[in-house]
Amino acid sequence: MALTDPLGDLLTRIRNGQRARKDSVVSPASKLRARVLDVLQREGYIRGYSAEDVAGHDGLRIELKYFEGQPAIQHVARVSKPGRRVYSGSKELPRVRNGLGITIVSTPKGVLSDAEAREQNVGGEVLAEVF
Repeated sequence: MALTDPLGDLLTRIRNGQRARKDSVVSPASKLRARVLDVLQREGYIRGYSAEDVAGHDGLRIELKYFEGQPAIQHVARVSKPGRRVYSGSKELPRVRNGLGITIVSTPKGVLSDAEAREQNVGGEVLAEVF
């Protein structure tokens, strides 16, 4: 079965895994998913991820992170969806929780957090918000 929103599927797997207090979750692999996980790891929302073979297909095992028994990711939401794409310039990138959270942006220079995109003065498609 084909997924219409692979990134939304990844974020939902992370959200559900943390609600169920799992140590790790597995997701099908893709370059976009790996780049989004790179941003989450750089910003300290997940411990890490690794590639592995899942039933004959490439997969990603995501190591979830908890702080004092609470998930590091309190909220994760898809902003730009297949039915409604959301783009933003570098000056108009949304701030999540007044800078306490991050926005993940797909730019011409790769997938970046909102702070990295502002620093490099690039805009792009607003993929997700995390806090």
